[in-house]
Amino acid sequence: MELTIEKLVYGGDGLARLPADEHGGGKTVFLPYVLPGEQVDATLLQSRTGFARAKLNKVLTASPARVIAECPYFGRCGGCQYQHIAYEAQLRYKVEILRETLRRTGKLELGVEIQTHSSHPWQYRNRTRMQLRHSPEFALGYLRANSHELMPVESCPISSPLINHGIAVVWQLGRSGEIPATVHGLQFLANHNDKAMLLELYVRSQADQKKLSELAHSLMARFNAISGVILFETSPVEDESRQLAPLSSIHSGASTAIGEDHLIYHAVGREYRVSGGSFFQTNRHLVDELVNITTAGAAGQTAFDLYAGVGLFTEPLAAKFTEVIAVEASPQAIADLQHNSPANVKTVCATTEAFLQKQAAQFKPDFILLDPPRAGLGEKAAAALCRIAAKVVTFVSCDPATLSRDLRLLLESGFKVEQAHLFDLFPQTAHIETVLRLVR
Repeated sequence: MELTIEKLVYGGDGLARLPADEHGGGKTVFLPYVLPGEQVDATLLQSRTGFARAKLNKVLTASPARVIAECPYFGRCGGCQYQHIAYEAQLRYKVEILRETLRRTGKLELGVEIQTHSSHPWQYRNRTRMQLRHSPEFALGYLRANSHELMPVESCPISSPLINHGIAVVWQLGRSGEIPATVHGLQFLANHNDKAMLLELYVRSQADQKKLSELAHSLMARFNAISGVILFETSPVEDESRQLAPLSSIHSGASTAIGEDHLIYHAVGREYRVSGGSFFQTNRHLVDELVNITTAGAAGQTAFDLYAGVGLFTEPLAAKFTEVIAVEASPQAIADLQHNSPANVKTVCATTEAFLQKQAAQFKPDFILLDPPRAGLGEKAAAALCRIAAKVVTFVSCDPATLSRDLRLLLESGFKVEQAHLFDLFPQTAHIETVLRLVR
């Protein structure tokens, strides 16, 4: 059938309408790799009560913003959704999608301009996670679009040059049979100048640590930019949001890390220790700008840094406040947070929800910064946050849908949006990073 694309929606799909029938207006249909205004030939894949899904066969009338994708895997690999869109147009569409998501889910009409912060559109990732397959032959890659099947990938143009070198080394060792079958995933983490990296290996519980140690030494010998290999025991199917457990050593006193267990990342004029398993912002070009915008104008007696991670925002806040309370639940990140924090920072190892419900009342913060994972704050944490008398809250969100949900409670408690920023931390993808400054 022929369809006219009306707009893009959050997640990367375009929205069109099926032809109207005797029951009224046409059903909404979603399909990927299209642009607003395009006429396309498509095949219906699935039809449900409220919507349908289709696949793109051919673009009949192309948008002026359509470009040829630079990656040979685009359209098959599930990592990127927007490589067919010129970068400046990607930014415009993301602003539109953010406004509409806030309007539809949060019932919020932003009364302020959304300020956009662009990135270099390629080679921006300092952290890249991939999966391994060992049969019928070795493969390293990402999941295929809309599937759980591995898509072999030998280069990734959105990852840093150092990470791409690391990908090539892993392929070499995999093809030569040097990677044990118990290794099912890995993650590269490169430092600020793309000169050194950590490599996390995700292994099944029956792994032979001697073979893993031999692999780690082989990786570091083959590629000396790898300063350390850290082993984590995980299930074959792993949710990225769950905390990783270090591999239990079969040798007393042995470490889960071969070589260094951390790297030093320079950002906003400071040094951060980032250990294996700790989270750090992924876009190597926008880290400083994100920190500067997020902490701008904040000063006073007490600040909360919730979901503090290794302390990316904590250190700059400590220079502006007499006291900073930094809350983090991850055991890997809390150790880095404590190491990175100056003397006027009190670190709390707890979930943000537990801290807000049980400990926050003993403090009177002037400013709260929160950077939750994709799942957002959640109703209980948001409700507890509303009960705190802070005048200013800066909300960093990587998911407009959960941001909209959480924002409704904050707005109902008297907050108003004073500033809105869209940071394009993930060019070529549908991901949107939002920074909102709320005041009351």
